[in-house]
Amino acid sequence: MDVDRSRTRWAVLAVMCASLLLVGIDLTVLHVALPSMSRSLMPGASGLLWIVDVYSLTVAALLVTCGTLGDRLGRRRLVLAGFAVFGLASAAAAFSATTAQLIGARMALGAGAAMIMASTVAIIRSVFPVDRERALALGLWTAAHSAGAAIGPVVGGALVERFWWGAVFLVNVPVVVIALVAGLRLIPESKDPAPRRWDLAGVALSVAGLALTVYALKRAAEQPGTGALVAGAAGMALLGLFAARQRRAAQPLLDLALFADRRFTAATVCVLSCFGCYTALLFFATQWLQLEAGHGPLTAGLALAPPAVANAVGAATAPWLAARMGHRRALTWSLTLFAAALATLTAGGGAALPGALVAAGAGAGVVMTLGADLIMSAARPERAGEAAAIQETSFELGAGLGIAVLGTALAAAYRGALPAVPGVDGGAAETAGESLAAALQVAATLPPAAAEPLRAAAREAFGQGFAAVTGTAAALLAFTAVLATVLLRERRTSSPVE
Repeated sequence: MDVDRSRTRWAVLAVMCASLLLVGIDLTVLHVALPSMSRSLMPGASGLLWIVDVYSLTVAALLVTCGTLGDRLGRRRLVLAGFAVFGLASAAAAFSATTAQLIGARMALGAGAAMIMASTVAIIRSVFPVDRERALALGLWTAAHSAGAAIGPVVGGALVERFWWGAVFLVNVPVVVIALVAGLRLIPESKDPAPRRWDLAGVALSVAGLALTVYALKRAAEQPGTGALVAGAAGMALLGLFAARQRRAAQPLLDLALFADRRFTAATVCVLSCFGCYTALLFFATQWLQLEAGHGPLTAGLALAPPAVANAVGAATAPWLAARMGHRRALTWSLTLFAAALATLTAGGGAALPGALVAAGAGAGVVMTLGADLIMSAARPERAGEAAAIQETSFELGAGLGIAVLGTALAAAYRGALPAVPGVDGGAAETAGESLAAALQVAATLPPAAAEPLRAAAREAFGQGFAAVTGTAAALLAFTAVLATVLLRERRTSSPVE
């Protein structure tokens, strides 16, 4: 069948976009369900962070290797298997009864998402051989992920308000079933005639190194000491071995030679830091809106609609800004805008949240769009596939590390700022020190004389931690803006990006 001349190619694109919409939704849908889920499962501070960011970290860790498997085993086969894993993991997450079960289900969700994402670009390239149509198809496919991440909090808020926290996962199941049936009928099979060797040792090094590094960060916040240092050192050593192995390999999983181009490196760093800070900001904002301001899940989700719109506007206007100002200036000013928004939050607290979220969304939309464009344009055409894998990985890794690093810092700052409250000691005090949600749960079991001081102290401690973390993120983004200004400065012999 000549897929290019058949109308089914647009139906194939619809299936691909629907799947990526779900992947994007699952990146943020849990945020507004966290207070309700915390009351049910009572996770500790570290457990809460693992529940949130193990999804994106798993996607980031498996994207490249799943792309290699799709080239070897068949992309249609891998995408359909990804649908099945995603659907089963969604059902498992919805009915999880413990923190460990939910973390495992979220990890399986990430594995299914990686299987879906890794092969969809290759499938789209196969069914859209005409350049103009393929560019439109890839644009729509990319927009589906952004749209999913944007509407995730609204969808999650509506579901939690009407049902229970597990509904944010269970809603995936019917969509996955439809996508699986449609995919079986519509998606053509394709393979790489000369696939790269699947480097099992490289996969193990990267996954273990990343897991140990993130574990060390979380352990350092809860129990700083030798254990965290050993785990961190081991994780960094494994990642170093992975990098050395990739440099020596004839067909590496991750071609580190691409980072020799400073434009490529600068763009990747911009995407990592920007998307990491943006997803972490949404994570913190949903907690503040519900636990501090007392909003319900739906109201909190709707409060995140304006930054989602601003993010879309920023992404849409990014090419126009780049044409007028150049990539370097547009990236620098947008990173500065995002940093200023976070600095406003540091100074003004939750009162500045609505305006700061809109400014942050607009700045992040420009940075992520232009950063992705620079990553692809810096690579030679024959290495576009490898550049695309790094681009997708940088987004997911940024999301996971942003919440892991900044979320851990918030947990540590909260614990350090929470004073001893009369009438709250022993196990109750220890539980209250885990998170604001845990403190409010403990307060509900105490007599009024102790409950009110605990609520007030916990909210004050959370506010101090929120200010410390937004200040740290603002400094990181300001540093990234300086880095972009320096690294994207053009040499006279190269094509202009200014």
